[in-house]
Amino acid sequence: MAKDASGLTDKQRRFADEYLIDLNATAAYKRAGYTGKGNAAESMASQLLRNIKVAKYIQEAMDRRSEKVEISSEQVLSEIGKLAFADIRKVFNENGQLLPIHMLPDEIAASVSSIEVVTSRIPGGEPADIEHTAKIKFWDKRGSLELLGRHLKLFTDKLDVVVTDSLAERLARARKRNGG
Repeated sequence: MAKDASGLTDKQRRFADEYLIDLNATAAYKRAGYTGKGNAAESMASQLLRNIKVAKYIQEAMDRRSEKVEISSEQVLSEIGKLAFADIRKVFNENGQLLPIHMLPDEIAASVSSIEVVTSRIPGGEPADIEHTAKIKFWDKRGSLELLGRHLKLFTDKLDVVVTDSLAERLARARKRNGG
């Protein structure tokens, strides 16, 4: 198997390039021409992501992409924070009336998914009597809080264990405790 300057085979590079499209390892595995179905494909794709050379290639490509579009992790976290901590009260003035869109604070404008204004006649009123009803939808607050929580490692699906000494050192201490 021929390898390129980064030490990747053609198929590994293809997998990495496909992974960069949608960050879906199993789909990238299949699109790169690897064979395997279901859990086997998922497992093999996961192994490829853990390959040091593949991981390095992907990380370097993602770093280049971030530099090119000038997006930093701080900006992403800031935007997620706007969505997570949006306060509906900030879309109204002190009289309880909806603020015009151009007067919304930046952090609130960034957190609004959509605004729908429904115009209808007031029942029993004059033909010129019109009522406006605004429906405001925010982006997913719970999902944004979950993203921030995962980033801050507030919730984990796995336990990370850090071992600071080797197995040999631990065995030696155990023998010493047992008088051996």
